[in-house]
Amino acid sequence: FSNTYYLMWTEPGNNELTVREGETLSVLNQQVGGGWIEAQNSRGQTGLVPVDYLQVCLSTCLSYLSVCSTAGFEDDDGDDDDGEWDDDWDEGSMEGHAPGMGEVGPVWLYPQSPLDCEVTDPKKGSKMYGLKSYIEYQVIPTSTQRPVNHRYKHFDWLYERLLEKFGSAIAIPGLPDKQVTGRFEEQFIRGRMERLQGWMRRMCRHPVVCQSHVFTLFLTYQDQKEWKLGKRRAERDVAVGQMIFSLMDPEAPEMDSVEVDQKYEQYSRFTKAMDDGVKELLGVGQTHWKRCTGPLPKEYQRIGEAFINLSTVFSSSGYQGESTLTDALTSAGTIYQEVAEIVAEQPKRDLHFLLETNREYKGLLGCFPETLAVHKAAIEKVKDGDKMVAAGRISTQEKTTMKQRLSCMSYSLQAEMNHFHSNRIYDYNRVMQLYLEGQVKFYEEVPL
Repeated sequence: FSNTYYLMWTEPGNNELTVREGETLSVLNQQVGGGWIEAQNSRGQTGLVPVDYLQVCLSTCLSYLSVCSTAGFEDDDGDDDDGEWDDDWDEGSMEGHAPGMGEVGPVWLYPQSPLDCEVTDPKKGSKMYGLKSYIEYQVIPTSTQRPVNHRYKHFDWLYERLLEKFGSAIAIPGLPDKQVTGRFEEQFIRGRMERLQGWMRRMCRHPVVCQSHVFTLFLTYQDQKEWKLGKRRAERDVAVGQMIFSLMDPEAPEMDSVEVDQKYEQYSRFTKAMDDGVKELLGVGQTHWKRCTGPLPKEYQRIGEAFINLSTVFSSSGYQGESTLTDALTSAGTIYQEVAEIVAEQPKRDLHFLLETNREYKGLLGCFPETLAVHKAAIEKVKDGDKMVAAGRISTQEKTTMKQRLSCMSYSLQAEMNHFHSNRIYDYNRVMQLYLEGQVKFYEEVPL
C-alpha cells in the first residue's frame, strides 16, 4: 500500500505519527482497530494515523489521492425549505482518477461491481411544528440495499459538490428544475422522482463519480452525525475544478500536442452536432406530443361524431334498406372515438421515454462547452510555450511540465468521451427499441 497521501497537519498524541503536508505514507498495519492504522512517513518514522484521514491506492490505472480532515463540530442541521443550504458546510475529500487504456483508447477504470440505486417512496414531511413542509425520498443503493432518506435540496447539494469537484473533467448534468408552486401535487412528485432516478442512475454509471467519497456518503451514511460530518468534509475539499488534473497520472506515453488539438476539435464538432440533433428531436417530439394530446384526438372525436350523426339522420328516413349502412356508419364513428382515446394516451407509453432520454442528453451535452473550453485554454497556453520561454516568463522545465499536464488532460477528455459514447449507444439502442415496439403495439391496438 504505497502512494498514500496525507494532506493535512495533525497534532500527534501518544503513538500518533507526525505527518507533513503532501507527505507520502506507507501503510504497515491495517489491523490496529479503533479507526487507526499504523504507517511510516518518508523520514522513516512510524506511528498511528486516523483511517478517515486518508485513502489507500492500489497499483491500478485509477489513482486515488487522500482525504483531508480535522476534528468535526456539532451544530444544528441548518436545513430550511428555500432550496438552499445554510453556512455549516462540510470538510472535503479528494480522489484523483487517472484513465487507463482500453480497446477504444483511454478509459476510466470501472468498478468490479456496477452500482445502481432506486429513488422511491416519496413521503411528505414537516418541520418547525408543521410550518414548513417538504417531500423526502428513499434512495436504495445496490451496494448495501439499505435505504437512506433525502430531500430535493440534498440532491441539489450533491450536484453542486460533484460539479465543483469534477466539472472540469466530467460531464455532470443538472437536476430537474426547482418549482415554487405545485410541489406537493402527485403528478409533480411522480415526475420529479422519475427524473431524480434518471440522474442518480447516470451518476451511478460513471466510474469516477460512483467511487467518489461524496457520492458514497450520499448513498450510505449511517446516521445524521455521519451525514453532517461528511457534508463538512466535502465542502472543504480543496482538490476541485482544474486541480483534479494535477491528481492524475495516466499510465501512457505523453501525447503529441498536434494530436491533442485534433482530439479537441473532433470532440468539439461532435458534441455541437449532437446537441443540435438532440434539440431538433426534442422540438419535433414535443410538438407531436401536443398534437397527440390536444387537437389530434379532438379531430378523431369530431370525425366519429360526424359519422354517428350522419347515421342518425339516415335512420330517420324511414327507408327499410338503411340498417346495413347506418350500422356501418355508427360502427365507424365509434371506432374513431376509440382511436381518439388511444392517440391521446400513446405518447405516455412510448414518446415519453424517448423525450426523457433526449432531455438527459441535452443536459449532458450542455456540460461539454465549459469542459472543452478548459482544454482549449491549455492547448493555447502550450502553443505559446516557446514564446514564454524566450521571454523568460517560464523555464524550459516548466514548459515540459505544461505539455505533460496537457497530455494528461487530453487522456482524461478521451476517457470521458469514450464513456459518453458507450452510454450513448446503449441508451439510444434501448430507447429506440422501446419507442418502436410501442408504435407497433399502438397500430395493433387500433380497432379494425
